[in-house]
Amino acid sequence: MNHTTTDGKITVIMRTKNAAWVVGQALSALFSQTRRDFELLVVDSGSTDATLDIVSRYPCRLVKIEAKEYFPGLVLNMAIREAKGSLIVFQNSDTVPLATHALDRLVAPIENGSADATFARQLPRPEAHTWVRRDYAAAFPETGDAPPWMAYSLPFAAMTRSAWEKHPFYEDAWGSEDTEWGYWARENGLRVRYVPEALVMHSHNYTLRQLYGRRFIEGEADAFILRERSSLARFALRTGISCARDALAHVAARDLPGLALTFPRRLVYHWAHLQGHRLGEQRLRSGNRDASMGQKVVLERQ
Repeated sequence: MNHTTTDGKITVIMRTKNAAWVVGQALSALFSQTRRDFELLVVDSGSTDATLDIVSRYPCRLVKIEAKEYFPGLVLNMAIREAKGSLIVFQNSDTVPLATHALDRLVAPIENGSADATFARQLPRPEAHTWVRRDYAAAFPETGDAPPWMAYSLPFAAMTRSAWEKHPFYEDAWGSEDTEWGYWARENGLRVRYVPEALVMHSHNYTLRQLYGRRFIEGEADAFILRERSSLARFALRTGISCARDALAHVAARDLPGLALTFPRRLVYHWAHLQGHRLGEQRLRSGNRDASMGQKVVLERQ
């Protein structure tokens, strides 16, 4: 195999906070990989549960920061600067590789020179809601390429350090740092490859409160990434289309409780995005570089 890394070293970056319910699975799966030439760098942003005790059972470098210091792009850029490897792998603390070759499959296109960055196929957890399963099936197909709007996804992903140096993660808004990087890479000739053979388990059954926070920061980020104007007409259209698709999925799955929640869930989903987008537009107009408002909205709802 033609390795393009200069030192044969991979750094896996894992961000944690109160992930005791799953981080043991994530770490056990990582250290069960056939590929073992990696260092693990864990960045914890104020865990108060057993997360750090579990992490301490595995060989890693641990960086602790305060919860209020956690801004995704900023933290990722800091972690990459601390990393020893020339090939950077990202694994969320709630992402579990499903096969021992997942890491090897993820980095293979980079090492054989056919990609600058890669991201894995994510399968939802067994307890995932029907609408979550539908979303994941659309975003992470079993074969072929990911849809154009899924430019990059960090729960399990890799890139060369040189690709990151060309464009570090943006720090303008609190969320969607992977999406922004993927769009930039595609527009500037970097090769980002979706690797469906690298299988991981990752999904969330958000409450409506949590869903609002998540979509708010995604809306704020989209204002910076896409530079589009928000509109009530687009909000209404997207809400209607997603409700119809969700309803069909729930009927097919005979999920009547999920069907009953279709409209309120998608209303929150798209309304939160609209409100976050409006904040992003206002920040762009005024030149406001303070991303703490989006941070506050999401952290209050975790």
